[in-house]
Amino acid sequence: MGDLAYWPSAKPLSKKDKFAKNRDFIKNLDHIDQIWEKLKFKCGDTLAVCDLRGKYKEKFSYSELADLITKVSFSFQNYGLVKGDVVTVISENSPRWLVVDQGLMRLGAINAVRGINSPSVELDYIIEHSNSVGLIVQSKEIWLKLNNKEELKKRLKFIINLEDEQFESLISWNQFISAAEKENSKNNNFEKFNPKIDDVATILYTSGTTGKPKGVPLTHANFLHQIINLAYIADPEPGTSVLSVLPIWHSYERSAEYFFFSCGCSQYYTIPKFLKDDITQIKPVVMATVPRLWEAIHDGFFQALKKMPSKKQKLIKFLISNSSVFKRSLRKIRNLDINQITFKSKIPLLGSVIGRYPLHKLSTIFLWPNILRQLCGEKLKFPINGGGALPEHVDLFFESLGVDVLVGYGLTETSPVLTCRRRELNVRGSSGQPLAFTEIKIVNDDKKKILKFREVGKILVKGPQVMKGYLNNELATKDVLSKDGWFDTGDLGFLIPNGSLFITGRAKDTIVLSSGENIEPNPLETEILSSEFINQIQLVGQDKKCLTALVVPNVELVKNKFLEEDLSKLNLNKNIGTFFKSQINNLLKSRLGARSEEQILDCYFVDAFTLENGLLTQTLKQKRKEIEKKYSLQIENMYENKFSKKI
Repeated sequence: MGDLAYWPSAKPLSKKDKFAKNRDFIKNLDHIDQIWEKLKFKCGDTLAVCDLRGKYKEKFSYSELADLITKVSFSFQNYGLVKGDVVTVISENSPRWLVVDQGLMRLGAINAVRGINSPSVELDYIIEHSNSVGLIVQSKEIWLKLNNKEELKKRLKFIINLEDEQFESLISWNQFISAAEKENSKNNNFEKFNPKIDDVATILYTSGTTGKPKGVPLTHANFLHQIINLAYIADPEPGTSVLSVLPIWHSYERSAEYFFFSCGCSQYYTIPKFLKDDITQIKPVVMATVPRLWEAIHDGFFQALKKMPSKKQKLIKFLISNSSVFKRSLRKIRNLDINQITFKSKIPLLGSVIGRYPLHKLSTIFLWPNILRQLCGEKLKFPINGGGALPEHVDLFFESLGVDVLVGYGLTETSPVLTCRRRELNVRGSSGQPLAFTEIKIVNDDKKKILKFREVGKILVKGPQVMKGYLNNELATKDVLSKDGWFDTGDLGFLIPNGSLFITGRAKDTIVLSSGENIEPNPLETEILSSEFINQIQLVGQDKKCLTALVVPNVELVKNKFLEEDLSKLNLNKNIGTFFKSQINNLLKSRLGARSEEQILDCYFVDAFTLENGLLTQTLKQKRKEIEKKYSLQIENMYENKFSKKI
């Protein structure tokens, strides 16, 4: 199709893909749970999973895990569960979550999953909407959180509490396991349930920011595509350490975990609060991450750097700068950048590479390993980032230290991975190249015309990982899924000729000014976050003459810079306000292709966006609509107070 932005991928991207060795046993599976008996034979006593921060701190080998999954399946069968039944599971990461997840799949049953921090009204809705016949909760506190407890007691086949302690009529974990042990396994034949590859394995629910959450049924085939083809991105050996910090009920972490288990990895569960300690203790080789985690590690390093003696600070910054220029120049020479350059243009870059190499090499030997040991345990070989673009300055920082972050892209509806950078084709700024058997095209607003390479448009995808449609929502399905299987991601982006996909924003996040100008806030916000004074930011301005910003400042740095100022009321301090507006606008001006309408009129300082205050999703993305709703009065005041002033 010439220079049109269409990528048909019918096989692994290139001959350079050397991964996916010794994985023939995976290719013959019909459903996910079949991996455990094979892994029991292959990995046996190898540690499969260890809970570092949970209540029970449990750990299991592959043999123990496979036996426990079988035992749990017996117990579910004893409680009357049959193929096609749906069970709601409300819990965070733990070995017990994994065991019930796979035990249900063994029977051809389906789980509808959600985290414990979801509002009670949302949990009630999921139980009802999924037509669940059973319920599994992490603790009695989650059970007490639900609104329709008496009705659920009457209607459901069982209600299981994953804790050991007995509470009311809930079945404790000990009771549940004991029921399986009393049963003679010889009388149980799982073959009669006969799960098929196209059977639904799970129902995931979208965030629900624009109304009730939509149910996304994903099949065994969807997940098996991920398990097989993620092996062309990374190839961890059996026993490789994996640190799990993202919620397992989210599609990204879930597919990643299934894949890591299929490789025989040893997975350790932790929580964000203890990530810094556990990442240096476990020293993971592989890890599924989101941008916010990398930003936190990056910011933590530079905050620690500020506490060092001045001379040491300058030396380390100089060495980082040297390695950054070296890596950036080398990347451009290898055409691993958004813009492909001619041989003539590579000559001065070659001089830069040669001149900076000796100092970079010395840093690589004597300094970077020690820093990486403190930041991420030194051994991190396959850091796979999803859930959003990695800020350029963060990406470059880790690249300079020798960590190539493999950024990917996907959605709940696509199981989720659609694209991911390869180590041999790690194009900075991109979300990588399509997985095998995944088609991508960039189209105009009405989806009738395929655009050219580098032209921004809607991203449509097609492949074995795409859902068949939303649960009990035909209208929503028709909005995003065509009859011939093309899924409208709702995202904007462009392709370059080597197949790398660049995400520029979310179509629904686009800010349309009163002048009719369209602003994609995501890349602008990413650029602004390169300022050490800004921890979080959200640009606003829908139907207004210009942009304004909600800013979460780095309070410690503000205190250090404005020693003589009264910081009790930041929004009343004109000097600080002027400084931040100048910071933001200067960064926006320096962007390639910057436009005048991308400048901000004013900013307002707000508290941090967190999981606890409901302004971040479980994968640490900002809930834009919720943030704008919370600060709607302050936003309006910014425009009223500054309406007549020039930017």
